Amino acid sequence: MEFFIDTANIDEIRTAESWGIISGVTTNPSLVSREEDDFFELLKSIAGFVNGPVSAEVTSSATNEMIEEGKKLASLASNIVVKIPMTPEGTAAVRTLSQDGIPTNVTLVFSPQQALLAARAGASYVSPFVGRLDDIGEDGVGLVRDIAELFSVHDLDTKIIAASIRHPRHVFECALAGADIATVPFKVLRQCYSHPLTERGLESFMTDWNRYRKNHGG
Repeated sequence: MEFFIDTANIDEIRTAESWGIISGVTTNPSLVSREEDDFFELLKSIAGFVNGPVSAEVTSSATNEMIEEGKKLASLASNIVVKIPMTPEGTAAVRTLSQDGIPTNVTLVFSPQQALLAARAGASYVSPFVGRLDDIGEDGVGLVRDIAELFSVHDLDTKIIAASIRHPRHVFECALAGADIATVPFKVLRQCYSHPLTERGLESFMTDWNRYRKNHGG
């Protein structure tokens, strides 16, 4: 399973990229709204230094408008992936964009049926929202598992991006469930590194090393 970072903040993206673990970026209107830069300039900047897909979401609801907006987004950089909502109008836009060779990411997926429709429309990626399903008492990771099985049975190439990741356990469970990618907020990526025994071990090693250097005149 690959890691994308779910943010539009350039500092967070650069930091995560420096760790050597991320393969792409996902954004959405809510994430972009937190930044001060112009939307298109921000996307061009991110796509310019990220060596991987960068998802940028349309904000239109009509098919023709989504197609037009998607083409404009795709023209910003060769690694832009157009993010489209899971609606009938959205899958119609996905079909046209995919026929034009523009990669798409269908977002706000909450059922296996929706994922299958998106894949059949030609989506490059589908994004099931794990945390939001958990919030209403459903099984978000189970949805990822069901989609992975469905795509395997029908030999579909559409990749699964586990989205709405809330904590490190989600990361682990989505990897086991068959997600191709987890798009993870910066805070959760940091949490994935943390374990009290790792911290305790590092502290012990450094204490012993400093004692050694002192005893040997270092």
